[in-house]
Order: sequence, then structure tokens, then C-alpha cells
Amino acid sequence: MILTNANGQPLTEHRASEGVRQWRDKAKLSDTLRLQDARGTAATRLLNAGLSLAQIAGFMGWGLRHAQNVIGHYARLSPDESDTVLEALTAAKKARTGTGL
Repeated sequence: MILTNANGQPLTEHRASEGVRQWRDKAKLSDTLRLQDARGTAATRLLNAGLSLAQIAGFMGWGLRHAQNVIGHYARLSPDESDTVLEALTAAKKARTGTGL
């Protein structure tokens, strides 16, 4: 167990999301940022760091196609990383299927 509440019990999804919302608002960040965005960002950065789609999907508990879709979505949202990550994603797809499809 990684995240707990003040009583040492597992942090619920609702409470974790509420905590992120409070931090986001306090930092005056976009109100479109959500807790689940952290997984997409992490997956994108893992690909950029050289992990395979299969490794990322395994770590995240996703299927390969879902991992591809999530990483593609988040790469497009991050202009600083887009080109590099999309190139890595294309290469990973080609390596996985032999065709890039």
C-alpha cells in the first residue's frame, strides 16, 4: 500500500482525486487536470525513457492497444515531448507488429 489516509487506511479513489483537485486549485493550475492524467503522463515518459509498450502496458495493467492510445493522446497534449514521444511510439508499434499498425 503506497497511499494512506490520516488513519493509515488505504486512500480511496475519491479522496485521492479530491486531494489532487485541492492541490491543483491551490497551485492555480488548469481545472482540466485530473488524477488519471498522471498515469498517461507516466506512460508517455516511460516510453520516452526507452521502455517497451509491453513493459508499460504490464506496469499499468493495460492492454497493448490501450497503452498505445493513451500514450498517443498524452504525447499530443505535451508540445515539448510530442515529436520525440510520437516517434518512439511509432517505432514501438513497428517493433511490436512488424508493420507499424
